[in-house]
Amino acid sequence: MKKYEAMFIIKPDLSEDEKKVLFDQISDAVVKNNGKVSGGSIWSEKRKLYFTIKKYREGIYYLLNFSALPTSIVNINHTYKLNENILRVLITKIE
Repeated sequence: MKKYEAMFIIKPDLSEDEKKVLFDQISDAVVKNNGKVSGGSIWSEKRKLYFTIKKYREGIYYLLNFSALPTSIVNINHTYKLNENILRVLITKIE
Protein backbone atom coordinates (compact mmCIF):
# COMPACT_ATOMS: atom_id res chain seq x y z
CA MET A 1 0.00 0.00 0.00
CA LYS A 2 1.23 3.47 -0.86
CA LYS A 3 0.65 6.68 1.08
CA TYR A 4 -1.48 9.45 -0.42
CA GLU A 5 -2.65 12.92 0.45
CA ALA A 6 -5.94 14.33 -0.83
CA MET A 7 -6.83 18.02 -0.81
CA PHE A 8 -10.52 18.87 -1.14
CA ILE A 9 -12.29 22.15 -1.78
CA ILE A 10 -15.80 21.84 -0.41
CA LYS A 11 -18.80 24.14 -0.50
CA PRO A 12 -18.52 26.95 2.06
CA ASP A 13 -22.25 27.13 2.89
CA LEU A 14 -22.56 23.71 4.54
CA SER A 15 -23.81 23.49 8.11
CA GLU A 16 -21.69 21.82 10.80
CA ASP A 17 -23.76 18.63 10.61
CA GLU A 18 -23.45 18.52 6.82
CA LYS A 19 -19.68 18.97 7.12
CA LYS A 20 -19.41 16.04 9.55
CA VAL A 21 -21.44 13.82 7.23
CA LEU A 22 -19.29 14.86 4.26
CA PHE A 23 -16.03 14.19 6.12
CA ASP A 24 -17.35 10.73 7.06
CA GLN A 25 -18.27 10.08 3.41
CA ILE A 26 -14.77 11.12 2.33
CA SER A 27 -13.17 8.68 4.78
CA ASP A 28 -15.65 5.91 3.94
CA ALA A 29 -14.72 6.09 0.24
CA VAL A 30 -11.14 5.17 1.16
CA VAL A 31 -12.15 2.41 3.57
CA LYS A 32 -14.59 0.84 1.08
CA ASN A 33 -11.73 0.57 -1.42
CA ASN A 34 -9.52 -1.34 1.07
CA GLY A 35 -7.58 1.72 2.21
CA LYS A 36 -6.67 3.05 5.64
CA VAL A 37 -7.22 6.65 6.72
CA SER A 38 -4.38 7.99 8.88
CA GLY A 39 -5.75 11.48 9.42
CA GLY A 40 -7.99 14.23 8.18
CA SER A 41 -8.57 17.83 9.16
CA ILE A 42 -9.75 21.19 7.91
CA TRP A 43 -6.79 22.96 6.36
CA SER A 44 -8.45 26.37 5.87
CA GLU A 45 -11.92 27.77 6.61
CA LYS A 46 -13.66 29.76 3.85
CA ARG A 47 -10.66 30.69 1.77
CA LYS A 48 -11.24 32.95 -1.23
CA LEU A 49 -10.75 31.14 -4.53
CA TYR A 50 -8.69 32.63 -7.34
CA PHE A 51 -11.52 31.88 -9.80
CA THR A 52 -15.09 30.71 -9.39
CA ILE A 53 -15.76 26.98 -9.21
CA LYS A 54 -19.38 25.93 -9.78
CA LYS A 55 -20.51 29.49 -8.98
CA TYR A 56 -18.62 29.60 -5.63
CA ARG A 57 -16.02 32.27 -4.89
CA GLU A 58 -14.99 30.73 -1.54
CA GLY A 59 -14.29 27.20 -0.37
CA ILE A 60 -13.32 25.18 2.67
CA TYR A 61 -10.08 23.25 2.25
CA TYR A 62 -9.95 19.76 3.78
CA LEU A 63 -6.82 17.59 3.90
CA LEU A 64 -6.92 13.78 4.15
CA ASN A 65 -3.95 11.43 4.59
CA PHE A 66 -4.46 7.78 3.73
CA SER A 67 -2.82 4.66 2.36
CA ALA A 68 -4.31 2.53 -0.40
CA LEU A 69 -3.43 0.33 -3.33
CA PRO A 70 -2.56 2.28 -6.48
CA THR A 71 -5.27 0.45 -8.42
CA SER A 72 -8.01 1.71 -6.08
CA ILE A 73 -7.19 5.42 -6.52
CA VAL A 74 -9.28 5.64 -9.69
CA ASN A 75 -12.36 4.31 -7.86
CA ILE A 76 -11.79 6.62 -4.89
CA ASN A 77 -11.39 9.66 -7.14
CA HIS A 78 -14.52 8.73 -9.09
CA THR A 79 -16.52 8.51 -5.84
CA TYR A 80 -15.36 12.00 -4.86
CA LYS A 81 -16.29 13.49 -8.24
CA LEU A 82 -19.87 12.22 -7.85
CA ASN A 83 -20.35 14.09 -4.56
CA GLU A 84 -21.97 17.47 -5.25
CA ASN A 85 -20.58 19.04 -2.04
CA ILE A 86 -17.00 18.56 -3.22
CA LEU A 87 -15.98 21.30 -5.63
CA ARG A 88 -12.48 19.98 -6.41
CA VAL A 89 -10.19 17.18 -5.29
CA LEU A 90 -6.48 16.53 -5.84
CA ILE A 91 -4.90 13.23 -4.80
CA THR A 92 -1.09 13.06 -4.67
CA LYS A 93 1.26 10.24 -3.76
CA ILE A 94 3.60 10.87 -0.83
CA GLU A 95 7.14 9.66 -1.49
